Parts: sequence; C-alpha cells; structure tokens
Amino acid sequence: MNSNLKNLKIELKLELQSILSYWMENTSDEKNGGFVGQIDYNNNIIVEAEKGSVLNARLLWTFSAAYHISKNEEHLNTAKRAFEYISAHFYDAEYGGIFWSISPNGAPKDTKNQIYALAFVIYGLSEYYSITHDEKSLQLAISLYNKIQKYSYDSENGGYLEAFTRDWQPIDDLRLSEKDANEKKTMNTHLHIVEGYANLYKVWKDESLRKVIIELLETIEKYFINTETGHLRLFFDENWVEKKDVISYGHDIEAAWLLLQCAEIAEEEKLIANYKKYALQIAEVTKEGIDNDGGLWYEYDPETNELMAEKHWWPQAELMIGYYTAWQLSEKQEYLDILFKNWNFTQKHIIDKENGEWFWGVLSDYSKMDKDKAGFWKCPYHNCRACIELINRIGS
Repeated sequence: MNSNLKNLKIELKLELQSILSYWMENTSDEKNGGFVGQIDYNNNIIVEAEKGSVLNARLLWTFSAAYHISKNEEHLNTAKRAFEYISAHFYDAEYGGIFWSISPNGAPKDTKNQIYALAFVIYGLSEYYSITHDEKSLQLAISLYNKIQKYSYDSENGGYLEAFTRDWQPIDDLRLSEKDANEKKTMNTHLHIVEGYANLYKVWKDESLRKVIIELLETIEKYFINTETGHLRLFFDENWVEKKDVISYGHDIEAAWLLLQCAEIAEEEKLIANYKKYALQIAEVTKEGIDNDGGLWYEYDPETNELMAEKHWWPQAELMIGYYTAWQLSEKQEYLDILFKNWNFTQKHIIDKENGEWFWGVLSDYSKMDKDKAGFWKCPYHNCRACIELINRIGS
C-alpha cells in the first residue's frame, strides 16, 4: 500500500472519530429525548427547530456503521438512542409510514410520507440490525419496504412515486425541498431507495427483494443515467417524460460508486459490468465540476451556462469515494491524485477545526456559507460514510 494512502487512512480514522464526537457532544436533546433539530452556523442550538426524519435516520445509519469499525460502546449507545427515538416518534403506528418531521417535543408535525425518508429509515434500521440483531429493527425495516412496494411502486410504468399523505393518498406537493422540481419521479429518491433496499438485503436475504433491487437498477440505468453525457437526469413525470434540469456534480459522483455497490450486493453480473462502466464514465465527466483547488462545485445549468459557484460539504465527501472507486476499477493514478487534492481542499476549507464537524460549504472567494452545522439536511452521513468506505477499502 502506498504511503499516501496509509496516511489518508490514518487521517480519515481521526476525522471519523472527530465528527462522531461532535454529534455526541452537541446534539443530544436532554429535555425531549432524541437529538436536537438544528444547530446554526455559530454552533447555537435552535431549541424550537422541528426534527427531521432524514437527519434521525442518517444518525441511526452513521453510528451503526461506525460501530463496525470503532467498537466504541458510546457509538452503539448513540445508535440505540436514534433507533428508540425513531421507533417511538417518527414511526406512524396507525398508517405504517414515517413522519417527515416532528415538533421538538416529539409530536407529529409534517405527517406526509416522503418515500425518500422511508428509504433512509430502512437504510438506518438495517445497519442497526447488523450490529445488534435486534429483531424489532429488522421487522420495522421490512414493514417499511412493504409499504413502499405497495404504495410507491408504479406497476404500470415502473419506478417509484415521490410522496403521499399520511394515509397514503396522492399529494400535491411532492418536493423534498424548495429547490427541487415538483415532479413524480426523481433520481434522488430512486438512488436512495435502492441504497436502502440493498442494505436491507445484506441482512435479509429475501429473493423477492433481490429481484426488486435488480429491477430498480435497470430502471435507473434506463431513465436516470444519460449514457451519452455521463450525467444524471434528475426529474421525470409519472410517464417518464423528462423535465429539464441542472447537472448536480455531487449526485453524479455519489451515484457512480453507490449504484455499483448496490449491483454488487445484488450479485447481478450484467449490472455489475454495466455499473463499473458508468462509474468510470461519470468520474471522467465529473472532472468538469472540479475547480483548480481540488474542490467540487455544486451545480451547473447547461441551458443558461451558469455555474452555482458554491462548494458544499457533501459533494466533497462523495467525490472521495467516487474517485477511489474509479482508481480501484482502472488503477489510473490520476483518480487518486484527484482524491488527494480534494481531501487537501476539504481539510483546508470545509472541516471546522475549531468546533468540529464540517461547514456547510464555501463560496468562490472561500468565505464560509452561513448555514446549519446540524439540521434537516446537515447530517453526518456523507462525510462519515466517506471516512468509513475508504477506511474499509484502503489496504483491504
């Protein structure tokens, strides 16, 4: 193993510990249970902030996945705290879904069933089951999987619909966030459904689930991967009519490695071969989004030729796994060089050396973006996962 990779592995182990410590020290909600909903840019806890299901599901996954490496009982206890809080407050026992958000005191707030959130809860529950063998977590994951298959799967056209009301009726506003298009089928949700399902399959070897994963990967290949450009298509209506959208560099490079991993978990040779090809193609075209300093820009609009000149924390994390994967597949040194340069950028500009965790991002002049340190979308999932994936892969 080369010395640069050896050093990287040491640095990532330290960074993983640092991020996890930040969340344990700063985010436990001692008054209401679970975790606080928001910590602002200046590290102030916003006590009245609503609590998001995605943050809590990602905390469950992160601390469970980290425990495999750390064997630290505090990490296990934090995962347990997340599991118990999700089970008690986010799981909708009446309709079998997941509340999108709850009030600080644990009462349901936004009760819609956003399939993206259910997928992340499955992802977290299956990871938690892998370290605890707590049967309740597995059964809850399977029940959510069955709900997605029953209500979200489009048996006519294939793929999955975005969102439903609490009692599984159609809903007008399907968006994950205000910046998203209000469309019925999105790349982002399909990517995370297959991620959740693949993680579930690792602990529950159900053949019908494997077939569903294979179909999902074929659907993603058919509609969401633009095999001509190597970029992802992001938004469609229910009949797979594409809606014009931006290039999202972070999603591109995240999909590059994650979809290959899902194909490998499903053990489907043809899809593995195809997704290896896409992993390299996407790594090649994502170079367009990398600045001279090694940082990955956020988005580019090909229609208006406009670059969203921000470098957010999570695309940097995904770049590291994406280019390490490309190097593993091709043994091309340039991919490792991109990774090392990006890690230097991240250490210099994204990691908060004073308070811990990563800043939301920087603008083109390197000034920090005044956005959450922890919140609805600011979770330890991308950066911890980059650490975990590379720690596991380097020298193995």
